[in-house]
Amino acid sequence: MIVPSNNVAARDTPGEGISMIATDNKLVARRVLEEIFPANDEQALREVVSDQFVNHEAPVGTPPGFDSVAMFMHLLNGAFSQQRWEIQDVIAEGDKVVIRCTHSGVHTGDFFGLPATGRRFAYKQMHILRIVDGKGVEHWATRDDASLMRQLTAGDAATSAAHGPGVPVRGGLGSSPAS
Repeated sequence: MIVPSNNVAARDTPGEGISMIATDNKLVARRVLEEIFPANDEQALREVVSDQFVNHEAPVGTPPGFDSVAMFMHLLNGAFSQQRWEIQDVIAEGDKVVIRCTHSGVHTGDFFGLPATGRRFAYKQMHILRIVDGKGVEHWATRDDASLMRQLTAGDAATSAAHGPGVPVRGGLGSSPAS
């Protein structure tokens, strides 16, 4: 479904306008992961996320709207340093953008009850964002959270018992994300 744009050029030249909207939406989606989340920049986040934002992957009890996204941005920044989202693919059609990426960093703070381990991690994610008038309004995601938890708890009997079995973290995760 293509949402009508307020952009006159998009209405007057449908083929070019749709392409321009898709390109603009890709830039918004990339900016969130490459710039805003790593910087923990709530002001910049407010520029690109709607107050009526719906996060379809948020657990029960997550605040609604913009506060949902801000909460997770702050949570990730409290738990992980040196965060990076390496984007492998960005695909846009209509008002939706799909991003395939690898999230990496160092576990330096509490993450859902798991104390800091100092371990490096890298795990795969896919995000679908619906963007209207330059702001995210909906989000769906698939993340390899099991891989993340294995990396954070690898070799630690106490946390492995609480969070599942650990597997050794292989070389390459320290300086560059796994491919």
